[in-house]
Amino acid sequence: MTVATTTAAPTIDLLDAASFANGQPHDQFAWLREHDPVHRHGEPDGPGFWALTRYDDVRHVARDPATFSNSPSVQIADVHGDGAALGDHQMMLMMDPPRHSRYRKLVSPDFVPRSVRPLTHRVQALARQIVDAVIERGECDLVDDLAGEMPSLVIADLLGMPLADGRELYKLTELIHAAPDTVPDGTQLNAAIKMFTYASDLQAAKRRNPGEDLSSRLLAAEVEGHRLDEMDFNLFFMLLIDAGGDTTRQLVGGGMHALFEHPDQRAVLTADLDGRLDTAIEEMLRWVSPVVYMRRTATVDTELRGRKISAGDKVVLYYGSANRDELVFTNPQTFDVTRSPNDHIAFGSGGPHFCLGSHLARVEIAALLREILTRMPDLEPAGPTEWLTSNFISGPRHLPVRFTPGPKLGA
Repeated sequence: MTVATTTAAPTIDLLDAASFANGQPHDQFAWLREHDPVHRHGEPDGPGFWALTRYDDVRHVARDPATFSNSPSVQIADVHGDGAALGDHQMMLMMDPPRHSRYRKLVSPDFVPRSVRPLTHRVQALARQIVDAVIERGECDLVDDLAGEMPSLVIADLLGMPLADGRELYKLTELIHAAPDTVPDGTQLNAAIKMFTYASDLQAAKRRNPGEDLSSRLLAAEVEGHRLDEMDFNLFFMLLIDAGGDTTRQLVGGGMHALFEHPDQRAVLTADLDGRLDTAIEEMLRWVSPVVYMRRTATVDTELRGRKISAGDKVVLYYGSANRDELVFTNPQTFDVTRSPNDHIAFGSGGPHFCLGSHLARVEIAALLREILTRMPDLEPAGPTEWLTSNFISGPRHLPVRFTPGPKLGA
């Protein structure tokens, strides 16, 4: 195993969107892992936070909710009124066990492998439909037209709403995740309000005419002896729309970007797509790490690698750095579609908040990548990749591509 030696200290700024202008700041992460893996990072409008960049530290903190809480927020900034916590209502992602466990049980049956398996044919049909929509054009935006379509349509299907509405809500999530200094004041609040308004209208419609969809089942469920009220449902809806799109959208876009940059690995993959697609997806997850970080808050005074962590301190887990840890991965700066084993933590590192939708995301990613790589074999970039201006979610925002036009396959 090769351990990198990084001597020259780069400027460390994990808040500035400019640090993420071309993907994740792996030069900063590499230096921190070697020299300051529990780094005290400043915060212009806050008290600062501890940045964890080593794999073992990230895993440890994620698996100890008693010491490191998800409340009040999983994002670095303490922003009130953002939908994370409203009065006595709280988004499930910001809860800790045992309350978190009770709410998670409401939706987890829809995302376990035995429930996801029957959706495979539907997801494959959607992948064919998505590629059909652009195949005759010979060019498209890989993110907007392909990668972003899949999770938008799947989550719309699950929640029992028009597919076109899923597309519009996906646009709102992009605004919500943008770095605050890259969008006009009020943009993110307005996007959250629009999503809440849609959720309120949807829950009213489902109460009048319930169906077999996840929205209807949520509204019929009880937690702690009570049915979900309007705000409970709205927070669940926002979480499902938000989290349901991030991994698939950014992984497919970022994964294809990686294949463009590593044509030898693309050749290895396409030479045996059936045999190598699964390991390639895991390597894309490690390489892209769509969720940059999650924050925890220390509940008691504790210690990490000799650094004194005080109760109330923000502790931030950088998954993109952990997934390149030289102490865990052999040649971590090498993109290898045959890498095995590959114990990445792109979906989190176990514990109560391990990504609920990981099984469904893998089904979506596999269906869409298979369709793209087989029906667009000469796909290539048609312009520069534009990355999301976000220090929370990493992946391309736009990736123009061209290819030889082909025929639609239909249903």
